[in-house]
Amino acid sequence: MTQDQKKVAVGAASGILFMVVAVWVLQQLLPAPGAPSAGDRLAYAAKWNAITALPFFFMIAAVGNARFGSEAIDPTLHKENPRMIVDGRVADNTTQQFLLFLAGSLALAAALPAERLTIVGAAAITFLIVRLAFWWGYRIHPLYRAFGFASTAYLNLGMLVAALWLAMS
Repeated sequence: MTQDQKKVAVGAASGILFMVVAVWVLQQLLPAPGAPSAGDRLAYAAKWNAITALPFFFMIAAVGNARFGSEAIDPTLHKENPRMIVDGRVADNTTQQFLLFLAGSLALAAALPAERLTIVGAAAITFLIVRLAFWWGYRIHPLYRAFGFASTAYLNLGMLVAALWLAMS
């Protein structure tokens, strides 16, 4: 394994560990919602999904503001600086991860019993944190995006698998 691969592997593993611990701790701290029906559970998830859109908004704003204040105001001229390119790539990946999060959180909320629903809120808070970590890590060095990428990807995978498991049970 190369040094770069080792850095990515350590970043990914630590991101996954952080994600698991964060969701576990946060779901215990959040108050249990009164959500007796499937519609109530979906509404609970939808409210939490609003905060998961914040990193994406911040990324779009960063790209737009950077373009406005530079020669890259016309994107067809390809005058982006490296920071703008990173921010654009982060926004692209966040779009993909956000779409998976929406599907996973709504499916999980529909399948979970009301007393376990705080997992969805915990996942939303964790998503917000690890998406920002992905962005900051990518800005430092592309290899440092592994923490945020792996934690987000495996959070989404975990929610999707859990929702499918519960739906088939």
